[in-house]
Amino acid sequence: PVLYTLDHVRKLLALGAYSAIINSVIVAVLTIVFSFALGLPAGYAFARYTFRGKDSLKLLIISLRMFPIIVIAVPLVTLYIRIGLSDSLLGVALAHTAMALPFVVLITSSIFAGIPKDLEEAGLVFGLSRAGVFLRITMPLALPGLAAAAIFTFIMSWNEVFIASVLTLTNRTLPAFILTSAMAATDFIKFAASFIMVLPAMIFVFIARKYLITMWGITLR
Repeated sequence: PVLYTLDHVRKLLALGAYSAIINSVIVAVLTIVFSFALGLPAGYAFARYTFRGKDSLKLLIISLRMFPIIVIAVPLVTLYIRIGLSDSLLGVALAHTAMALPFVVLITSSIFAGIPKDLEEAGLVFGLSRAGVFLRITMPLALPGLAAAAIFTFIMSWNEVFIASVLTLTNRTLPAFILTSAMAATDFIKFAASFIMVLPAMIFVFIARKYLITMWGITLR
């Protein structure tokens, strides 16, 4: 191009993309919070404890990804209408949490399994409680892997379009907004939509890159 311009991005924002971006950020953050609130304790339990039905429970969690989303779309919409979660960001975030949770559990359990138990036992010897050991010893050592899990969860939620399109009418996330609105526009608007879709994910990865580089054993200078 002879002239670089953001006019088409401004046009897309004027069409409603700005509110869709905010909705996508809210849904992605809620998905991370919910997934980690459930996935961290589950991953730690799978890594540190042996109990009856452990393998069956892990298989049950993984089986959440067994059914194609399109198969459960109609029952999910019916359920959401009955409980009042239809066309809400919370409803979309809960659906995304169900999609991301198996991966978060698997990733966190692998991370915690790689942390020596001797470090936690040493913390207990020096007077820390179980919660103190987890927060002051285990969590800092697990941060690089948790950052990777957070990036995966964010990108999965940010890019997901089918559930967001089915469950919402007015509170559209950015992919759902692009699918229903921007795709009928000119090519310039489509290119602007692609730019807006990629930019926040790149920013999120850039912020978390320090922990990823630490996980890979490379010093960040």
